[in-house]
Parts: sequence; structure tokens; C-alpha cells
Amino acid sequence: MSDKVEAVKKLFTSKSSRVETNKGDTYYQELFAKCEARLNEMRSNTPANKLDFTELLEENGIDRREFMKWASATTAMLMLPPMFTPLVADAAVMMNRAPVIWLELQDCAGNSEALLRADGPKIDEIVLDIISLEFHETLQAASGFQAEKQLEEAMEHFKGKYLLFVEGSIPMGMDGQYGTIGAAGETFHDHLVRCAENAAAVVAVGACATFGGIPAAAPNPTGAVGVMDVVKNKPLINIPACPANPANMVGVILHYVLTGQVPELDSLLRPKFAFGYRIHDNCERRAHFDAGEYVEEWGDVGAQNNFCLYKMGCKGPMTFNNCSIVRYNEAVNWPIGVGRGCIGCSEPDFWDKYAYERPMADAKIKAPTGGVEKTVDEFGLGMLTAAGIGIAIHAAASTVAGKRENSGENHE
Repeated sequence: MSDKVEAVKKLFTSKSSRVETNKGDTYYQELFAKCEARLNEMRSNTPANKLDFTELLEENGIDRREFMKWASATTAMLMLPPMFTPLVADAAVMMNRAPVIWLELQDCAGNSEALLRADGPKIDEIVLDIISLEFHETLQAASGFQAEKQLEEAMEHFKGKYLLFVEGSIPMGMDGQYGTIGAAGETFHDHLVRCAENAAAVVAVGACATFGGIPAAAPNPTGAVGVMDVVKNKPLINIPACPANPANMVGVILHYVLTGQVPELDSLLRPKFAFGYRIHDNCERRAHFDAGEYVEEWGDVGAQNNFCLYKMGCKGPMTFNNCSIVRYNEAVNWPIGVGRGCIGCSEPDFWDKYAYERPMADAKIKAPTGGVEKTVDEFGLGMLTAAGIGIAIHAAASTVAGKRENSGENHE
């Protein structure tokens, strides 16, 4: 474990030195000072809940050394130099000072399911217990007028301070009547606009909330749109994918607690720390692509030997996400790892453009970066850094999972 974390530090140091060439040491020194001031301000705030982070770590058999290893890997994932590790650790401890309101609109609840099944050093507890989840239609016990009252009180009490997470698209057809919510029958559109008004920032989670997702696929009978088509006057972060990875949700919240700002975003408002890598660049089958070894049809010799799935319709060359680094289900696997090509679910209009199985030569789709090899050359050492970060985070998660299992066996 320690060797892998050290490898990440070494890789990120080499990367950050290249970054500092552009931004300069002064940039990070000033940012460090701002983050310290931000955390001191957060420390003086009354926690939204009384749960003690240190006690939760101890209850789950996670010691300080293991937690700091996780903080080190997370710092690298957030594309910050190693000097920020203590600040990231402090931000995690103070996540109970970041109230979250979660809206469930036109979707399948897959992102909530992903969040509930999150892993890491008790990341699910960090998000659902340490963070004050003030409102979540799917998880809360309240309903009807009682739920509406709870939402109103949360928005008033944490006015200007809460993060608004939005899951699901917004149906605009028939004046929004395809989707209504609550005892008052408020449309999803009006519900979102009202809740976003006093939010510190809005986070769209999943393919549906970010770009409309499957509900917006042709012929889009409900007139579904993404959050950014509705919310115009607030800081907005898109965390696409179907479902979004909980690690990226936690990364965004940590960054906000640490800096008081949204992370650096790409042109589609996605955090660069998670979507700055292309699936193809970090794919475990990339060597087979370079060697010209492809699966030609399902079940052939190439498929049996994990050859590249590009000819079978894999959209890895035009999809930006860290799936191949962070993975899913306690970092066990991801779609390409089980022999299924990427369907580009973190890209706009993925269901109409990418979600099919046919040779890419017949797809008539051009990678947005101008071609496969061009982007690979541009990323250079960056893709090795990303792979190293993933190894360290997964190792930390595996160590914790092992401790939990052993602890359970001892209790028996």
C-alpha cells in the first residue's frame, strides 16, 4: 500500500512541476493560504450535524495513518500538489459543515443507488452521515406536506450555504406537466428553479441531469433537458455518466469545502480532475489497440484474450471520464473490464450517438479531439499519472474493506 501511494506522489510531483511551469509556485502558495483561511472560517461554523468524523473512523477500524493515505491519494486525484494533503484531510473532517439538498427529478434513481453503494474509507458515511443531507426525496422518511416543510426549513436555515444536488432531467413539454412533485403538485422545472435560488452552487449528477440522458433521447416525448438548460445564474457543476461515480461526487464536495469554489471545469462544465482523461488513454486494453489486436466478433479468440473492443463499437476514444481509473462497485470493475465496450454515457446525447454495437468504421463519428492518436500524444505522461492515482485509491479502499471484513469475522 505505502509503495503505491509513494508512486502516486512521485508521479504527481513530476506532473505538478510541469503545471507549476505555467502557474508558478506563487499560484499554489496563494491558493494554499486561501484554503487555510477557508477552513478556518468553516471551523468556526456550527456543524450541521453532531456526528464526529474521528469517532466514525475509529468505529470502522480506520486509523489516522490509513486515513492520511486516502487523503494523499485524493489530493492527487483533485490535481493538487502533495502539500495540500493536510488541508484535504481537514476538509474531510469538516464535511458536516456542508449542508446538501438533493432533488430527484426525471430519472431511474441510479445515482442515488450508486451513492448508497459507495466505497472507500467509509465514503458512504462521509457523504450521507458526515455531510448534512438535509433533504432527499428517495431516502427520507417524511412525505407529503411534511416533506415540503422540511425542504422549506432547510433552504431557509442554510440560505446561501447549501449545495443543491440534482438527479434527473427536467421535462419541459406540456408546460412541465410530465413531471410534478409534492403535495402542491409543483412542476419539476419550478421545483428546481425555486430550490436553486438560494443555493451556493448546483451540482447536476448523472447523464439525465447533465445533458438530458435517456429521457431526452429521440423523439424526446417529454421535452427533457438538463439542469444547465434551466439554471443560468448559479455556479453549476456537471458530473455525468450513467450512473455518476460516487468518488467524483465526493471529490466535488471536498473541493468546495476546501476552497469555497467549484473546481476547474471543462467546456461542458465537468470537473477536470475527473473528466480530464479520456477512456481510451487509460484503458487496460490500450496495448492491444496499439498492437492492432481487436475483437472482430463476440466470442472470438480476440474476445477470449481481452483484445481491444474498438471495432465492436467501443466509444472510449471519444469519451472523457475516469471510469478506467476509479472504476465501480468498490473499484472491482468497469464496463470494458467485463468485455463490454464503452457507450459514452458521460457525453452529451450519448443514447442517440453512442449507445449501440456496430463497428466504428460505420459510425461516422469523429472524436472531438481530432483523432485517437492526437489526444494520446497531448496527454503524454498524464495518463501514467492518472493510472497511478487510481492504483493508490483502490489500494486504500481494498485495505479498508479488508479490515472491515476481518473486523466482522472477529465479532462473530
